[in-house]
Amino acid sequence: NSFLFGITTFVYLLAGTVYLIYWIFGLENITFLASSIGWGGFLTNILAFIIRWIQTHKAGFGYIPLSNLYESLVFFGGCITGIYLFWELRLTKKILGSIVFLLASFVMAFATLKVSSSIQPLIPALKSNWLVAHVITCFLGYGAFAVGFAASIIYLCSDIFNMQKIFPDKKTLDNFIYKITLFGFFWLSLGIITGAVWADQAWGSYWSWDPKETWSFITWLVYGSIIHMRLTKGWSGKRLSWMNIIGFICVLFTYFGVNFLLSGLHSYATLD
Repeated sequence: NSFLFGITTFVYLLAGTVYLIYWIFGLENITFLASSIGWGGFLTNILAFIIRWIQTHKAGFGYIPLSNLYESLVFFGGCITGIYLFWELRLTKKILGSIVFLLASFVMAFATLKVSSSIQPLIPALKSNWLVAHVITCFLGYGAFAVGFAASIIYLCSDIFNMQKIFPDKKTLDNFIYKITLFGFFWLSLGIITGAVWADQAWGSYWSWDPKETWSFITWLVYGSIIHMRLTKGWSGKRLSWMNIIGFICVLFTYFGVNFLLSGLHSYATLD
């Protein structure tokens, strides 16, 4: 599974590079190639995940591989690309793929190069179906926010680069950013709810203001504010884009910053 995850990293990087060539040179005919490579990487990601699941059973532990930093990182990479690829089926312009796949390749590279991939027995707190539900819902939200981040970068770049043939029109892009934000907010909300249930089972309390819980709540508030301001004040365009960038920075700190800078109940990071 580690070998396949490594292959996935390079396939994502290749897909991002082809999308980037499309951005720079405007070669419309290579977008199908870029998408095909991206789908290949996504399917390899899924295959590697299934093989790791099988290996946990062979090791005698038998758990769904979503319980440590390595497993959550490779799942995160799959969520980012999977959500984008299914949305891309409805997009006429494919430029978002350049940022999405380069971001996914970075996530996968960090997992394969810097994080321990060994399969270990789970501590009691991690032996819960609620944990599985919590991780899946949270990372569907994080993956959507990553795609929204990429779309926000593209929106801001559209003011810098005069390439109307490549960039989606601003109204379409603005609508896409808002919809992907709603999608991510829904899943993050479910992730916080399922996480509270898991916390009660594991530690006897639904909420203890652990650093991960606190920063998850901050992230939820940021994206909730984006939706609120859109509905009440009509925020769009640059405001919406910048707020999504800030929101994704909060996502990254919730995920990486808490693991490596702050200690708490959720600190299960293990580096090589």
